[in-house]
Amino acid sequence: MADPLWSSQEIAAAVGGQEVGTFEVGGVSIDTRSLAPGDLFIPLASARDGHDFIPQARAAGATGVLSAKPIDGPHVRVEDPFAALQALGEAARRRPTKLACAAVTGSVGKTSVTQAIGAALALGGHSHASVKSYNNHIGVPLTLARMPRGTERAVFEIGMNHADEISPLSRSVRPDVAVITTVGPVHIENFVEGELGVAKAKAEIFDGLGPGGTAVLNADNGWFEFLAERARAAGAEVLAFGTGEGLAARLVETRPEGEGQVVTAELLGRTVRFRLAQSGGHWGPNALATLLVCERLGLAQDLTLAALEGFGPLAGRGEVLHLTTPSGVTYPLIDESYNANPVSMTAVISAFGQREVVGRRILALTDMLELGSDSEALHAALAGPIAAADIKLVYLSGSHMRALWRALPNQVRGGFAEEASQLAPLIEAEMRPGDALLVKGSNGSRASAIVNALRRGGRR
Repeated sequence: MADPLWSSQEIAAAVGGQEVGTFEVGGVSIDTRSLAPGDLFIPLASARDGHDFIPQARAAGATGVLSAKPIDGPHVRVEDPFAALQALGEAARRRPTKLACAAVTGSVGKTSVTQAIGAALALGGHSHASVKSYNNHIGVPLTLARMPRGTERAVFEIGMNHADEISPLSRSVRPDVAVITTVGPVHIENFVEGELGVAKAKAEIFDGLGPGGTAVLNADNGWFEFLAERARAAGAEVLAFGTGEGLAARLVETRPEGEGQVVTAELLGRTVRFRLAQSGGHWGPNALATLLVCERLGLAQDLTLAALEGFGPLAGRGEVLHLTTPSGVTYPLIDESYNANPVSMTAVISAFGQREVVGRRILALTDMLELGSDSEALHAALAGPIAAADIKLVYLSGSHMRALWRALPNQVRGGFAEEASQLAPLIEAEMRPGDALLVKGSNGSRASAIVNALRRGGRR
């Protein structure tokens, strides 16, 4: 292995384990289904004990294992593989001699902003970034453990469902720049203080900021002043983005252009104009956050702009599919099925209303989850954004969406189904040339089942 990620000696020293045989690894894996030859396999406990999968990991080409049990072959013996993963991640954070890194959280947009920053950093040299939504107590240390020793810039996504989850992850990452994209009523059933509890939990990202750190915050969010106060108390400089005057990054204008848009902004006192491959209105603020972070990480602005121009929608987060119904009608489907909450629902519906459509705008929604006692009111409140966006037909699925169904005018009610996939034939039968469809909902309410069923009708 020309340039190993870890040697067994380094791993043992990092995790306080016992080296049994020598080996080198080029990656770190916790899942035999995605393990690559040359990886280190870490057997974590979930529905089954990860140690049960060590033979499969060996067969897939794992050259080393962290194990709490006696096993054959080269490995590092540890007491607790999960604790060892955390220690390995923290050791990886200490290895680079010159590293500037950012951590991103927020009720909406954290994955998209993280991935956009990662795309920009990749243009500027040795970089590292979270993949997918590896943002929890396992995903963050795993992403850290995978970071090469020569990394110069990095970005990590940090998520939460409860209080006290972000703080230890931020302390492990030790970011130079901490980003909160926005705060809204997400996971509020887990917070006795409601949205205030969510804001406090998001502010935990400042706990790991290094001396002279920077907080990048959304000035258009109602929790801006609260978050800015928390950031300054942690010793951070606050850089704000939004639409107001005097901000570090100010959104001046957005203009639709094809599937994307052209943005005019003021960035640190300079006027910049650039194109985005994304069409949603929320991508203007996302781009400003990305630009501020990359500026603080020392990346040339032209590289960030180039990355934003080429950064296409992520699967389930605005990807546009061109489908054909069994009757031969072609139409665009905007796939926002990855997740949903009141903030993202409102933003995406508003963006859909701004999209140029020859025919009708049609909407298919499934339940937003973890909203607690406010769920019915928050679902019903979507009727306002739907009307403002000139949505002609709405198809709904899920027990919580019944509240929205009751709030909609009769002429807008397209159909309701108990199972999300049952909406697909109703939608296909209604589509006409020139129509556009948006699908959105929470992971747990199976909005993706609508997309998958419609894709079976045809794709080109």
